[in-house]
Amino acid sequence: MGETTIQRAGSISRKTNETSVSVSVNLDGTGAAKISTGVGFFDHMLDQLSRHSLIDMEIDVKGDLHIDDHHTVEDTGIAIGQAISKALGDRRGITRYASIDLAMDETMTKAAIDVSGRPFLVWNVAFSAPKIGTFDTELVREFFQALAQNAGITLHVLNHYGANNHHIAETCFKAVARALRSAVEIDPRQASRVPSTKGTLV
Repeated sequence: MGETTIQRAGSISRKTNETSVSVSVNLDGTGAAKISTGVGFFDHMLDQLSRHSLIDMEIDVKGDLHIDDHHTVEDTGIAIGQAISKALGDRRGITRYASIDLAMDETMTKAAIDVSGRPFLVWNVAFSAPKIGTFDTELVREFFQALAQNAGITLHVLNHYGANNHHIAETCFKAVARALRSAVEIDPRQASRVPSTKGTLV
């Protein structure tokens, strides 16, 4: 008999007085995305996250957008992080570490990831304007803080340079996506081992 393939997928539903969030992810997908948050620029960034990580994502969010985008963005990051953590399980066999310098036109951004079970964000990204269209640029950091905290990953993001704020934000999402893709992939040389001398990542 052939080996049984373990489905690395997770779903989270989260409802508060501020948002109602439903997220499903498949770590071994093709980057198929079905996303609706009510925030156009954020939907575009999440589509990049899914497409370039090859993680299938279904995200449906209803938030208090009459106030602002903050709760919607943060709670979406929380739910995606929780769904990824659920899909990873005990993180057995994963590559664990990855980093990339990602270029987009005049902009270059680095993302480095340790899928360690220990959440931490180092954010060295500056925007020259408070908004991209109607989207608050400070919410880019808020999203990644929520993602890292709830996925249980150490995440460092460094924008080397860039002039266009849309490009800076987009390279953050694309770089994290590409690093995440590599870090959560199964390493065939690890077999079923947890990639830690401790024997556990959680």
